[in-house]
Amino acid sequence: MTLQEAIELRHSVRAYKEQPLTEDVVKVLKERIADLNQEGNLHVQLMLNEPKAFLGPFAKYGKFRGVSNYLVMAGQKADDLAERVGYYGEHLVLLAQTLGLNTCWVGLSYTKIPGTYKLNEGEKIACYIALGYGETQGVTHKIKTIEQVSNVSDSTPSWFRKGVEAALLAPTAVNQQKFSFEYLGMKDGQHQVLAHKGFSMIGYTQMDLGIAKYHFEIGAGKDNFKWA
Repeated sequence: MTLQEAIELRHSVRAYKEQPLTEDVVKVLKERIADLNQEGNLHVQLMLNEPKAFLGPFAKYGKFRGVSNYLVMAGQKADDLAERVGYYGEHLVLLAQTLGLNTCWVGLSYTKIPGTYKLNEGEKIACYIALGYGETQGVTHKIKTIEQVSNVSDSTPSWFRKGVEAALLAPTAVNQQKFSFEYLGMKDGQHQVLAHKGFSMIGYTQMDLGIAKYHFEIGAGKDNFKWA
């Protein structure tokens, strides 16, 4: 499965089978987590066979069931932590999809269980990501139009449209899609794209932007442009 195919097949899943992750899958996830922690200056941790975080009232409110594997998305407190968590966390979400797993970003519907994760001085948890073998593959949701989230036109490159299309399939908090992409033209021999986060009373727009930017890069081709 390609990453583009993973984007198209991925849907948020909240109910999971009582089926442990295979050793091969765990090995691939842990190796990728180590790489992304270094690249993104994060402290992502994989929790296995630990159901307590998703057994409390918050999980019931979020309609989660059967979650015993999840990612703790943590890092040093910083202004751009949420965006990095979104960007690099989505690397793991799409990787999981290619490995036959299902996932769901979780902002509030979990309980922090002492002793299951480690935080270094100055670090904080931004969110969790549930993962495992879903009872279903999830369902599609209504999304915005390309024109609502970009300045796409007949004069913008075709890859720009493909990038926006991929971004529109990115998971966002309560499907709010409070992001936009602006094609700025050429500068110093490179196409320039500017990504904007919108305002939301719900929050999570910075994290959502990081997720959407990774989807955009996959759809557009990272070598075709530079972020402005």
